Amino acid sequence: MNHIQTVKIHDVEDGEIYTAKIQKNGKRWIGWIQEHPKVKCEANTQDTLLETLENTLYQTLEADWQAWDKQLEDDVKVGKLDATLERVSKDFHVGKCEDLAIFLSRNATKK
Repeated sequence: MNHIQTVKIHDVEDGEIYTAKIQKNGKRWIGWIQEHPKVKCEANTQDTLLETLENTLYQTLEADWQAWDKQLEDDVKVGKLDATLERVSKDFHVGKCEDLAIFLSRNATKK
């Protein structure tokens, strides 16, 4: 096996940068995404490997997001968020809430 190379993959949709580790293994290339260990691929060329890694990463991220959305929907249906919603609603009605943009700008100037 040859030296492991690091290649950055930039996800323009969410702004994240992922780290691909690639390596020539005999006549083929192998690679994986450091931040998502279940994303592992193999290909005949380096370019094909990088394309396959990127596609597999996006498919994995999409599946993870869909699973998260479903879990959230399921939690809402069975009432797991009811207490939080009630608390937030009560805080809102007694004036404990403020505009998020104002809150963020005020806290940004404190840094």
